[in-house]
Amino acid sequence: MLQRQLRPLIFKRFDIKDEKVNEPNFQAARIIVILGTSRPNSYTSKALLPIIDELKINNVPFDLIDPSKLSLLWPGIDGNERDVLKIKDICSQADGIIFSTPEYHGSMSACAKLIIENLGFPSVLAGKPMVILGVAAGSAGAIKSLEQLRCVLSHIGAIVLPGPVSVASVNNVFGSDGLCGDPNIEKRLRELVRILMDYIDP
Repeated sequence: MLQRQLRPLIFKRFDIKDEKVNEPNFQAARIIVILGTSRPNSYTSKALLPIIDELKINNVPFDLIDPSKLSLLWPGIDGNERDVLKIKDICSQADGIIFSTPEYHGSMSACAKLIIENLGFPSVLAGKPMVILGVAAGSAGAIKSLEQLRCVLSHIGAIVLPGPVSVASVNNVFGSDGLCGDPNIEKRLRELVRILMDYIDP
C-alpha cells in the first residue's frame, strides 16, 4: 500500500532487509531520489510516492533529497556549504538517480536547477545513469521541462535513460491523500525503477 505522504527523509538511509546482504561480495545498488521542488505538499512529491513504494517493494536501498530541508547556495554566493557537501557526497556514491521536476512557466523548476548547480562542475552526476519525470497542470504535460532537464543533465555528463514520464493535468491525477488515481500513470511511474535497475544490473 502506498504511503499517504512524502515524509521529510533527507539523507535518511533506506536499506534492504534481505538475506542476500549476507552473501559474499554482495553489494546492493543505491539509488538517489531527487525531489525537484521545495513547495509543500507538491504534486511532484506525490508523483514520487509510487516510485518510493516500488523501491521498497524491491528492497532497493535509496536516499531522498528534499530541497525544502536544505540550505543550498546560489551560484557565486558564499555561505555555509554543509548541505552542499552532503548532497555531493550522497550523489557521488549513487549507482543511479531518479530526478523529478514540476513544470513552471514552461521550464523546469529553479529548485531543480539549483540542486544541479550545487553538485559542482565537473558534476558528481557525470557518468551516473538516471531516469527523469515531470508533472504539469496543463494538458500538454511537462514536455518542455523534461527536454530542458535532459539537456542540462546530458551536458554535465549524466546518462539520461529513455522513457521519461510526463504527468499532464496533474491536479486531476493525484488526490488530496497523495495517491495516484490513474493506474496507467502509476504503472509508468513504477516502471522507472525497472528501467533504472535494468541498466545498473542487467
